[in-house]
Amino acid sequence: MTGLLLLAATVGMFEGNGDVGTVLQAGSVEYDAAARTYTVAGSGENMWFAADAFRFVWKKVTGDVTLTADVRILGEGGDPHRKAVLMIRQSLDADSAYADAAVHGDGLTSLQTRDAKGAATHEIQASVAGPARLRISKRGEWFYMSVAGQGGELRPAGGWMKAAIDGTFYVGIGVCAHNKDAVERAVFSNVELGALGGKPQAWSTLETVTIASTDRRAVVTTEGYLGAPTWTPDGKALVFLDEGLWRVALSGGRPERIETGPGLVCSRSYGFAPDGQTLAFTARARPGDLDLDTVYVMPAAGGKARRVTKESPSRFSGWSPDGKTLIYSGVRGGSTSVLTMPAKGGEETLLIQGAAEAEYSPDGQHIYFSSLRGADQQVWRARADGSGAEPVTTGPMINWSPRLSPDGKLLAFLSGLPNSRGEVQVRVMSLGDGGIRVMGSLWHWGAMMEAPCWSPDSKRLTFLSSSEF
Repeated sequence: MTGLLLLAATVGMFEGNGDVGTVLQAGSVEYDAAARTYTVAGSGENMWFAADAFRFVWKKVTGDVTLTADVRILGEGGDPHRKAVLMIRQSLDADSAYADAAVHGDGLTSLQTRDAKGAATHEIQASVAGPARLRISKRGEWFYMSVAGQGGELRPAGGWMKAAIDGTFYVGIGVCAHNKDAVERAVFSNVELGALGGKPQAWSTLETVTIASTDRRAVVTTEGYLGAPTWTPDGKALVFLDEGLWRVALSGGRPERIETGPGLVCSRSYGFAPDGQTLAFTARARPGDLDLDTVYVMPAAGGKARRVTKESPSRFSGWSPDGKTLIYSGVRGGSTSVLTMPAKGGEETLLIQGAAEAEYSPDGQHIYFSSLRGADQQVWRARADGSGAEPVTTGPMINWSPRLSPDGKLLAFLSGLPNSRGEVQVRVMSLGDGGIRVMGSLWHWGAMMEAPCWSPDSKRLTFLSSSEF
C-alpha cells in the first residue's frame, strides 16, 4: 500500500486515520470510549531518513499546541526500534516536515524532527528511558518534549528542535513497526490536546552530539541556568557548573560535586590539562562581581585550588598541548585581550588585543579565537605568538566560541544572525576543505561552548542549551 493516507471516520477526539507512506500490512485503530484509550496497530519499515511509513491517527489544528498521552507498546520480541509517537506533521506526505516524541521498543525516548519536506530526520535522545507519560509541545517552528514516570510530574526532557510547520497542520498519535512485514501495537491513554499555555520557565540542558550522525542526546536537564560542560579525560563523564563544579556520567544519573576549596565561587569555563591530572577553572572571591574573575588550578579530582593569574578579570580558555601554558582572556588597557601564562605561575603575556575565547591548535603552532576586528564577530587564527592573524569564518552570520577537535581536523563554533535573539547553530568546519555542517539548531541564543567541548576521540561534542519551556 503506497501513497496518501486512507481516511476513516472520526475516532474519539481525532478526525481521521490511516497509513502514511508505503506499508505492506494495513494498520488500524480501536477506540474504547469508556476507558478513553486508543489502541493503534501499525506496520512500516521506518520513520526516519527522508520518508516515513506508519499508521497515523490525526486531527487538523492551527497555532501553538501540546499533545499529551500515556504510552505503552504492547507485546514482546519486536524490533527494538519500533516506535509509538505523539506527532505534529505539516502534511500527510511520506516526506513531510514533522516533529514527534517517540518511545521505542527498547525504551529509548527521543524528540525527532524532519525540519523541512524531504530533509533527513534528526533526534535528541532523552536521558530517561520508557517514560509512562509523554508530551510534545509546539511554539512557532520550535518543538520540545516532556516526560514523566508513573504518577510523576511532566518535566522537559531537554533540547529544542526546529521544523517548518505552520498554518493548518496535523497532530496525532502513530505506530511504526520498523519492520515492513510486521504489525506492532501500542496503547495511548489519557490523551489530551490543548493550546500551549502557562508562563515559560528557564531550563538548561547539557547535550552531546555525535559528529557522524548529528544526533543529539540530553545528559542533564534542570530548571535555571548551568555552565557549559567539558569532557573528563577518560571520555566517560562531563563536568559542568551549577553554583560550583559537578561531574556527571554520560549515561546521566546523580551528579557529584568537585571540591574547589573554601571561599571560591566558580564561574565561566574550565578544562583538564592534557595529562588529565589537573583542572583549570575560572573563579571569583565573591558572587556577582565579574571583574574579580581569576584563573585557578587544582588536582583533577578536586581539592585545594591554587591561584595562577595575578590580574583580574582573567577567564580561562584552554591549555597548551604540552600542558605548560594556560591561555585566557581579560580586559587589559581597556579592551578584552588574549593572554597566556605558565601553568605554574609567573608573568602574563599579552598576545592579541580585541579578542577572546582563544584555544591552541593540537600541534601548538596556532591559536584560534573570536574577534570583532571585522564588521561582525568571527573566528580568527594566528600563530602561537599572536602574529599573522587571519579570518577563518566570514559573514553573513556571526561566529564565536571556536573549539578544535583533539585530532586537529575539525573546528566547532557557534553561529547566529547579527542583532537577533533567534536561532543559534552549533556548526563544525572541516579544516581540510573548509566544509561546514550544522550539528544542531538551538533556540533563543541559549547556546554555550565556553569550556573545551570535544570528546577525547574527536567523535562528539558537548554544549549547553538553555531556553524557556
